[in-house]
Amino acid sequence: MDSGALAQFLAEHPPFDSLDPDALAAVAAASKVQRFAGSELVVDAFTEPTGEVFVVVDGQVELWNSDSAGEADEFVSRGGVFGFSAMLTERSMGPRAVAAGEATVARIPASVAAPAFASRRGAAFLVEAVTTMRTTARERASGPPTYSLVDDLIVRKPLVVGPREPVGEVARRMTDADVGCAVVLDRDGARGVITDAVLRRRVVVEGMPADTPAEDVMDAAVPTVRTGESAVEAQLVLLDREAEYVLVTTRDGEVRGVLAPRDFAISPTTAGVALHQRLRRAGSVAELTAAARGVPTMLSELLARGLASGRVIAVYSAMLDTVVRRAIEFVFRAHEDLCVDAFTWLSLGSNGRREAVPSSDVDSAVAFDDSVTDAEIDRFRAAFVEVQAVLVGAGLSLDEHGATAGQRLFARTNAQWRAAGQSWLAAPERDKGALLTSLMVDARPIHGDPGLPAVTRTVGDLRRHPGTMRLLLQESLARRARGRPVLHLLSRRPEQFDIKQHALLPVVNMARWAALSVGSHTLSTTERLRTAAGSAMLPDDAARMLIEVFEVLQRVRLRYQLRQVRSGERPSDLLAMRQVSSIDRSVIAQAVREIAAVQRRMDNVSHYVPVEGWTAPEPAG
Repeated sequence: MDSGALAQFLAEHPPFDSLDPDALAAVAAASKVQRFAGSELVVDAFTEPTGEVFVVVDGQVELWNSDSAGEADEFVSRGGVFGFSAMLTERSMGPRAVAAGEATVARIPASVAAPAFASRRGAAFLVEAVTTMRTTARERASGPPTYSLVDDLIVRKPLVVGPREPVGEVARRMTDADVGCAVVLDRDGARGVITDAVLRRRVVVEGMPADTPAEDVMDAAVPTVRTGESAVEAQLVLLDREAEYVLVTTRDGEVRGVLAPRDFAISPTTAGVALHQRLRRAGSVAELTAAARGVPTMLSELLARGLASGRVIAVYSAMLDTVVRRAIEFVFRAHEDLCVDAFTWLSLGSNGRREAVPSSDVDSAVAFDDSVTDAEIDRFRAAFVEVQAVLVGAGLSLDEHGATAGQRLFARTNAQWRAAGQSWLAAPERDKGALLTSLMVDARPIHGDPGLPAVTRTVGDLRRHPGTMRLLLQESLARRARGRPVLHLLSRRPEQFDIKQHALLPVVNMARWAALSVGSHTLSTTERLRTAAGSAMLPDDAARMLIEVFEVLQRVRLRYQLRQVRSGERPSDLLAMRQVSSIDRSVIAQAVREIAAVQRRMDNVSHYVPVEGWTAPEPAG
């Protein structure tokens, strides 16, 4: 194959399809195309480090991603790329590649391949490729369980009881079967579960008679996942709901199994369940803080096992929720005069959006029942300061000058929050109204009555206030991604780059405003962008680009911070660029360019399109 044909071939396959014709021609000219016989070694990068990236031009190649014997980890077919891990880590990480039958492979020097991976589409390719193990139909059909699906975790049939069966008989059957849970099932499907904890609470403590029907005792709020879903998704459901069990059903509603936290221990991608149980069952503040300090190590393990960075971050946010809830419980046990049900605790900022990383501050606010007096609020605030001290002891970060429930500004009754939100919308330029609106829009209840806080609904009604809408847009665009100056600095390897301030926050701010402008109350940055996509202010292609950029930057940020934790350093958003790989420096530079371009476009549109047209569909053509 000559260089012209190779350039044409590469143009049809990611990530090289992101390059312009001249760049493709340069890549093809520097490449070497080789033909391999069946079972012939293509490369063993475990024993001989290589500075090349490999692309399968024809045939198929078997890959071993670890230096061990046994069956291949994956098969790479026509257009598949391998050997790029060295570019990410700047050290040899394999793989060992062997031709599966006759195969043709292009060997591309890493130096000329790097621009393809640094492009926006190339960065997205890397995120998907390095976090997802490709398997063949043969492996799925005949290989051993990977424990990556909920189906793999089911080890026995569930105990099923009828809705009218006496609870005493249900308890006997649970004891005979040696199970901790029974599924209450009728002809319409699962209606709930009866667990050991339910029996203790309803029968032993509350004194319900043994002949009470199962449907009157069951827990109807048990979470459900479907067969074929990932073990990771089921784990996140357990963590988020703090549930004892999760039901596994088919799409037709047939119950296939019941999973408890211990069932996830065999899954290589759900290592966080055991630690989460330690957090939930901690018997003291000392036990809670000791367990919480092990969370960063667990995150590193999840990332190393191939769990996508977005999922790792979601697990971390769920862990933070549990630590906060347990801290509240411990502190209020010592304050029996204060009712723990009188308030709703709100997580703000990145944890409110479920996007927290080890460097993130744990911002918070509290909404009280309207019956709570100002004097009582002051006493509650003193207890909240104790909660914050527990969180600091657990290794979490709190900004003394940021948003915390111990401050009067962030501890109000529901009526006071509603009035404040209305005043912010009416005059956002006064009393930090625009800033507080943006902060409270990210609020997520994690303790107490989730329906109590009216402030989030109030400040979410942005479209009825066009003046406020314009001012909030200006505030959202005020924090600019550093364009040419940052690119210039990056090329000279500056000492530090603040990935949060100069890259991630601009995306977060644009996404928040865009979601408010279309009346969406979703919280995550990527979901906000998806919801608001297609308007004059945020066209589909701009939204897709920002989603890709945000995910890539979060991945770089998380990897860097976990490396800091392993080195005994305090996690920080300030990247020491000399420690960042060349590919990551290129990814950051490209991301900053893309973000700055969207900011400039939104700024321009805001000047020549009336406010009422900002959320209208993007004009055709």
